[in-house]
This record gives sequence, C-alpha cells and structure tokens, in this order.
Amino acid sequence: MLATQIVMDARAGEVPAPVVRSFFDEPTFTASYVVHDPVTRAAAIIDSVMDFDPASGRTDHGSAQAIIDYVQAEGLKVEWLLETHAHADHLSAAPFLQEKLGGKLAIGRAITTVQSVFGKIFNEDTQFERDGSQFDHLFDDGDRFLIGSIPAVALHVPGHTPADLAYVIGDAVFTGDTLFMPDYGTARADFPGGDARMLYRSIRRLMDLPRETRTFLCHDYKAPGRDDFVWETTIGQERDSNVHVHEGVGEDEFVEMRTRRDATLGMPRLILPSIQVNMRGGHLPEPEENGTRYLKLPLDVL
Repeated sequence: MLATQIVMDARAGEVPAPVVRSFFDEPTFTASYVVHDPVTRAAAIIDSVMDFDPASGRTDHGSAQAIIDYVQAEGLKVEWLLETHAHADHLSAAPFLQEKLGGKLAIGRAITTVQSVFGKIFNEDTQFERDGSQFDHLFDDGDRFLIGSIPAVALHVPGHTPADLAYVIGDAVFTGDTLFMPDYGTARADFPGGDARMLYRSIRRLMDLPRETRTFLCHDYKAPGRDDFVWETTIGQERDSNVHVHEGVGEDEFVEMRTRRDATLGMPRLILPSIQVNMRGGHLPEPEENGTRYLKLPLDVL
C-alpha cells in the first residue's frame, strides 16, 4: 500500500517528517493545520476556517489571519490549500488564504456529487457549476503529490460525505471528519450522500496504516469526562480504543450503532451557510443587483 510506504519512509528518516502546526477554532470545534517540509519550507494548509456569525450574517478572517501570520513568520511557501471535504460545520477561508499566500486549492473529485445533491437542495441556477471547477485541482483516490520533498497521497474515504478525503503526508495522516479522538468515536453518516457502511470501510482502510502514524483530526468536542480539547492521536490508539470502531467491532455492529446514534443528532448549527459556501470552494455567492450577497435557508428539507 502506497500510503503505508510513505509513512514508513518518513519514520525511517528516508524523507523528512512534516512539521505540523495546528490552529483550533473553538466556536466550530475545528482544527486547521499548516504542514510544512522543514528542508524546503514548502507548505500546505488543511481545512481552514472563515469566522461567521449566523445571527448577524457577518464574516471575518481573524482565524485565517493567524495562519497567515504563522506562515509569514516561518518563511513558508504555500503550495496547497487542501480541503478534506465540503464541511457542514464551518465556512472555508481557502479563497482568502489563496489571495494572500498563493497555492492550489484542492478537494476530492467526488465534490461533484455533493454539488449535484446540494445544488438541488438550494435550487441553484445554471450559473452554479457542478463540475468542481471552483477548485484548482480534484484528487482521485491514490493520487500522489509533493509538499516540497515530502511525498503525499490522497485517499478517498467516503461515508461521512461522498467526497471525503484523507491526506497521508510523510508520517502523518489528516483524516478530516472520518475519525475523532478514540474516546469520542467517529463521524456521523446521515447527511445527504452519507453511508455508514462505506464509513466503516473507509475507517478500516485508514487503520491499515502503521500504528505509529501521527493522526490529525478535523474536530474535537471533548468526550464526557475529558476537560481539554485534543485533536492529535495515532492509528495505534484508534485501533486499540476508539469507542465506536476499535479492533473487533464488525461492520454490521458499527452500522447499527452509527444509524441508531445518528437518528438522535440534530443538524450542525452552520450546515446551511457552510455547505452553500464550501461547495463553491469557499467562495461566497455573487452579490445581487443591490450589491449584497445572500445565503438561502431552505425550509423543511433537511
């Protein structure tokens, strides 16, 4: 498995191990990452956050500016702006970061499925392209790329949404929403296009990576009894103690648990604005004739 070999080469020192700096946005419980090659200073930004107040409709770039300040202070050159999927819990700041720092904006090719499904939900007109063209690059499963001299591979891990990717970069994997901390479990699979059975298979694919693989998660919600936010673990810890899908949990058992649990969950607070923006690559809708941008609120649909 290519991803396994990439991890092993980094662990053996044959390629540099990436430097990972996290930025946690507590209002959305989201961890964003700057990943860089310590030799070339080339970098990628993963799952950035644009600040958004749903009560007022105001946007801000304070969280993104913290990333910009770090990149500039470290003398990094951003080559990639990577999205693990079209998030339902925060708005992406990728276009703002791209304007300031450069880099290619990328996501999985199955974003076109998400655009098709949610294009109908939001009754988008024909001006909304459903071909992924809002992004600079669409990854297929197994596509290789580089961050400086560090090899990386994109893994298609559907289930939470049809378009989820995990990125293996050196000895680290960035799982998006597929996995949470071992004491919290796994992502939900009840959004349009989600599938608990596919999620289980995607998780098992990730758990085939070496036990020592550094594992960086997109969210943490503090499991009961834990006081601190944590968003880094290892594949070994996930295999041993993930409360939903540790070694020994079968596919049917997981699907039954995930389906029962998902039925009790409300929709994420920002799902409607987030999906509208993120399926556009983080771009806001075009202004209307009065110069104001609008987000839609479909009633009795989700």
